[in-house]
Order: sequence, then structure tokens, then C-alpha cells
Amino acid sequence: MDSRVKLGISFAIIVAVIISSNSSFNWSFLLGQDNNTTGSTSKSVNAKADSLKIGYFPNLNHAQVIIGLNNGDYDKVMNNDKNLGNISLKGFVFTSGPSAIEALYGGQIDVAYVGPNPIINGYILSGGEGLSVISGASSGGASFIVRNDSGIESVSDLGGKKFASPQLGNTQDVALRKFLIDNGFNTVENGGNVTIVVAKPADIITSFLNKEIDGAWVPEPVVAILKQQGNGNILVDERELWPPEGKFVTANILARTDYLEDNPEIIKKLLDAHINETIWINEKLSKTNDTEINEKNIQELTAAFNEGLNKITGKAFPEDQLRDALSRIDFTYDPLLTSLNQIAEDANDLGYINLGSNRDIDLSSVYDLGLLNEVLKNKGLSPIQ
Repeated sequence: MDSRVKLGISFAIIVAVIISSNSSFNWSFLLGQDNNTTGSTSKSVNAKADSLKIGYFPNLNHAQVIIGLNNGDYDKVMNNDKNLGNISLKGFVFTSGPSAIEALYGGQIDVAYVGPNPIINGYILSGGEGLSVISGASSGGASFIVRNDSGIESVSDLGGKKFASPQLGNTQDVALRKFLIDNGFNTVENGGNVTIVVAKPADIITSFLNKEIDGAWVPEPVVAILKQQGNGNILVDERELWPPEGKFVTANILARTDYLEDNPEIIKKLLDAHINETIWINEKLSKTNDTEINEKNIQELTAAFNEGLNKITGKAFPEDQLRDALSRIDFTYDPLLTSLNQIAEDANDLGYINLGSNRDIDLSSVYDLGLLNEVLKNKGLSPIQ
């Protein structure tokens, strides 16, 4: 069967699943804005394209694309090869994984920065075809934070409490529920005494400040906001649950397979720009004498992110909040395959996905890292195994 036919069938399946499980598959921007996408909404799929349509979220763990599109770094790399021609870059801002996956399958966008759960769902629903992970983007940046007056001083105090996650079945929701089970607790609907509510990040912040919830498992910079504004205490930095190095995927770059096959040189340029931005961010976060981050460097980084964020949302974060949040995120081009498999198994155990009789899923076929390794080699960097 032709790959585009398979893509269309998979798209129809995804839309059906999204509609059946969500009354609305858009949830608001991190601080409550409710836009869906920006940019063109054309659904045409063209071989040998003259444009690259990039989807991403207004999230800190998508910092590379937020900074790189705003300051022109991506455009400069994309158009520094006269043989490639003038490639138009178009940014699309999404607020949920399902809507980004829908746009990929519908041909509205060509690549997207997305979290692990949309990748897993897309893989299962499409039979492993139609979409390919072409690079990593970020690791870490999620924590279980509790109110310091909630009476929770250790894991043993979680019984009878009320917590929040940003979206049913998303990465943080899975992490929270798995952590509770692993520590002998369960939710009320499953016969336990712990309540979990699902709320938009902005509403989680409000509920935390109003003492309507005892804690939340959330991504950055919501953790940093709750620490500062709500005097919260991080009970579990999720990196602690991923030994030995604390690495687990929170964002990858996902591409339409047909676009990837038809336009490898454009994808290579994207990866070139993405790697450059990742290296730049990590240089700004590197410590002087292994003790502290250079003050000028962190100011440059937070300013660059806030400029990009403000352009797409009209919002910006205080520098001290970003500084704190950045201390718990790693930016990388390694897609961290092993952690994606584990996240899939956890989601299966919770009933969010169905891996079938073969529980030991191998998501390796969703990865196409050939172009990434080619770009890394050209830069004198080690390939991803």
C-alpha cells in the first residue's frame, strides 16, 4: 500500500480516537491563552517542497525552536545553501499533542516538536508508519511539587490527598499515577484514597495558590512558578526516577515520513539549526569552574527565550523563574529511545494504550536518525547509536 494512502488511513483513525476521547483536543497555552495554531493551514502535501512548516508548543522544553525561529538562526541555516533554493520557514504554535499529531497527519505541518505520548499514540495508531522521530530535543523538566503546608513531608504522607496533572494520559499524568502505584497508593476510582484532577496549567497554579489541591506533577516552568509564588516544595524531581543519569525524553522532533523521504536536504538543514541552538543553550547553561553559571550567559538565554515566547503568546516569565526551571532541564539532540519504551509500558499498565499481547513494545522503528548522524558527523560530533 502506498505510504500516502496509509498516512490518510492512519489520520482518519487518529481523528476518530481524538474526537471520541476528547470533547476538545486543544488545551490552553501554559498561562491560559487559548489559541490553536498560527500560520498557514494549507493541507497540501508536496514533494520537493519550497517550505518547511514546523509545529511546536510555547513550552520551555521547546526552547531551541522558540529561540531559533524568533532570532532568525533557523532561517539563516536553512537558506545558506544556494543549491537548495529559498526555503520558507513557517511556525505553527500548538497547545496539545493530539492537535499537533492531527496536523502532521493532515499535512498542515511537516515536522513537530512533541512529547513522548503523542509519539507513542501516533506509532500505535499508524502501525509504525507515517511518522518518524528524527532528533531529540529535551530531557527532564518535570517534578512532583507539593504545598509546604499540605502535611506532606515524605512519600508516606500521600494518602487522602488531592493532586493535579495537566492532561489525562499525558506524560506527567502517567508519571504521577505510576509513582502512586509504585509506592502503595491508588486513586479513589480504583479503590484507593488519592484524588487526581486534570486541569490546565494555569488552573493548576490557581488551585495550588488557593489550597484547593495538595500538589501537582507538572512540567517546567510551572514547577518554578509554584515554588516561587506558592512556596511549594519539590517532593520528587522526576530525574531521580530515571537512573543512572536521570535522562528521560520530554521532547523529540517528529517528521512526516513522506516529507522526510522527499526533502532530506531540508530536514538536514533543520537538524543543523536545531543542533546549533542546542549547543548554544548548553553553552549558556554551562558552569564556570563547575560551581556556578555565568550571570551574563543566563541573562542572554532567558532574554532570548522570553523574546520568542512573548512574540507568540504575549507573555514572558520573570528571569528568576526561568533560571530555576532551566536548572532541571537538559537540552539534547539524543532522542533517548530507551525511556520512550518505558513510558509506553507505563501507559499500557495504566490502561491508556493497548500494546496487545506483546507488552514488551519496541519503538525503534519509529526512529530515523540517519540524517541526524550525518549532520553530527559533519560537525565532528559523536553519532547517536
